[in-house]
Amino acid sequence: MRLRPRSIRARDTLVAAVLAALVLGGVAVAIDLAIRNGTEARILQETQLAARRTSASVRDGTLASPIPDDSGGRILIQVVGPGGHVLDSTPAAARRAPLSTLWPPVGERVQDRVECDRGGCRLVEAIRVTTAPDSVVVYASKPMPAFIVSGLLEVLLSTAVLILSALVAWVTWRVVGRTLRPVEEIRAQLAEISGSDLTRRVPEPTGEGEIAELARTANQTLDRLERAVERQRQFASDASHELRTPIAGLRANLEDAAMHPDDTDLGETVESALRDTDRLESIVTDLLLLARIGTGGTTAQEEIDLAELVGAEAGRRGSQLIVCTRLDPGTTVRGVRMQLVRLLGNLLDNAERYADKRVEVEVVAGDEAVLSVTDDGAGIDSADRERVFERFTRLDSARSRGAGGTGLGLAIAREIAQAHGGRLDLEDSPRGARFVLRLPRE
Repeated sequence: MRLRPRSIRARDTLVAAVLAALVLGGVAVAIDLAIRNGTEARILQETQLAARRTSASVRDGTLASPIPDDSGGRILIQVVGPGGHVLDSTPAAARRAPLSTLWPPVGERVQDRVECDRGGCRLVEAIRVTTAPDSVVVYASKPMPAFIVSGLLEVLLSTAVLILSALVAWVTWRVVGRTLRPVEEIRAQLAEISGSDLTRRVPEPTGEGEIAELARTANQTLDRLERAVERQRQFASDASHELRTPIAGLRANLEDAAMHPDDTDLGETVESALRDTDRLESIVTDLLLLARIGTGGTTAQEEIDLAELVGAEAGRRGSQLIVCTRLDPGTTVRGVRMQLVRLLGNLLDNAERYADKRVEVEVVAGDEAVLSVTDDGAGIDSADRERVFERFTRLDSARSRGAGGTGLGLAIAREIAQAHGGRLDLEDSPRGARFVLRLPRE
């Protein structure tokens, strides 16, 4: 089984170090070859020049004795006879054995090679002066630099590669650590967030980088989670609060019938219980709808002609109060048809409940799709314009639970509008109440 670092920081550092070692190693090899080849070429050129100059002097008979040394003793030169006797040399090469045993044949009068002994390595150039069998051979020799012969160059380059690779690894470790620090802060903050406190958010780095996008996405997810949990809590609170009254009434009627069966009208008791049951069912249905709105995604959405939908709903009701004064055709929006039908139905129910003689409905196409429902009733005070959209709100004109419905109709309508990217408001009207829905056009 292969062992790999679990940390992204460690993996990135390891990869960077390995890549740096490979690249720098290749560069070091190239430098080593360049230095080695360049040095050997320079030494070969110097020894060739000295050997050929001496060979030419031997052929011309102008060679001085001892052989002049222009290199300051760095290049050793000898003239060696066929028997291996040193006939002449530079002062530095005097009283030395022949510099090499290399003896060029007639067909290859010039040869060179590197020879090593305990004293080190030297580059030797051997030139056969003539093609005669008894021709002398001129040797020129120069020591190879110690850093090439001893491998010191490779050691230095290898050390440099290791140091630079370690530096790259250190820089990568620091840079990746600094880059991932916001991620660790996000992780730590998420670990501390619990269901009892969803108001906390992760820190958002500045800029438009991937980590900043991650933080923003995490916060958006937390926002949705907080809204969902708040919706559940609201549902539980609303249910426990609003269901208490009809359940208590139903229980009182049943207990009274059980305690005084002879004094109880069974038919009236059953009818009252059914009314309370219907109310319970309406409240539960509306609460469940409120809990589901906005959580169904976009899969059920479709393109809807708002004017056509309003005309169909008004025609289905067949109410003498409802008058469609203006329906612009082609006013298309995108949404969930059943939810928009419920929104319109709630607005029409509310308008019919409080209208005196007329309910006007308009659909106007513009930058937005605008649906307005206006009744000619008593209207709503400006101080209550937002309160009417709260759950279980009933104004003075609708104090009766029987007349006022469940108190969730307008709350449901506004939730549906917001779930579709729009808004539902109560606007000014010469008489009565005017509810205006604005939705983005498709």
